[in-house]
Amino acid sequence: MGQNTLRLGVNIDHVATVRNARGGDNPDPVRAALLAQNAGADGITAHLREDRRHIVDADIDGLMAALRIPLNFEMAATPEMLAIALRHKPHAVCLVPEKREERTTEGGLDVAGNDNALADYIAPLRDAGSRVSMFIGAEKSQVEASHRIGAPVIELHAGAYADAWAEGRWDERDAELAKITEMAAYASGLGLEVHVGHGLTYESVGPIAALPQVKELNIGHFLMGEAMFVGLPAALAEMRRKMDEARNG
Repeated sequence: MGQNTLRLGVNIDHVATVRNARGGDNPDPVRAALLAQNAGADGITAHLREDRRHIVDADIDGLMAALRIPLNFEMAATPEMLAIALRHKPHAVCLVPEKREERTTEGGLDVAGNDNALADYIAPLRDAGSRVSMFIGAEKSQVEASHRIGAPVIELHAGAYADAWAEGRWDERDAELAKITEMAAYASGLGLEVHVGHGLTYESVGPIAALPQVKELNIGHFLMGEAMFVGLPAALAEMRRKMDEARNG
């Protein structure tokens, strides 16, 4: 993979959401992950929430056993989740905020306000061989705090940008894109690897994919929804085409 190539991580959480709507085994998130792997995904993302509302422990077992590409394990910063991550030793662990009442991850992690506590999670995960990232808003204080506690990677929350795009709030969209652009450059200058995720679609992915400091996008909900109509390989191929087109101009 070339230095300028943008990686695509595919989040398969919402395959599990559909499965869990009526119980049973179908559709299987591991099968979706393997389809994505065979279609050219660079990694698979799965969020094991404390309430197990979509991905469950057995899914992580299955993903670790089946995948040939990296697993990015999203988790809250809790002792329970740390123990699970240390048992599995995934390629990457992304620490995310989590509230039981939210429908999805609503914002970034407050690293600046919890840096001492969060720092305790980095060393054991790093020692286990996992790359640790912080899922944060595009704010200078959060970028600096992530760097200060030794996280090698940040993932910038694109939700506000994506929502503004979807709702036609163009001034807000442009303001959010400007913040992501500025913080991607700032974080890269500090030596952090920069990822972006949450809410991106075919329409909104281009300006983010064009940012040279961004090394990886994590996209799930839109791809899983689109896959219901065209199939996952076709949905992934179109997202990859959009990303590459934006990246290579």
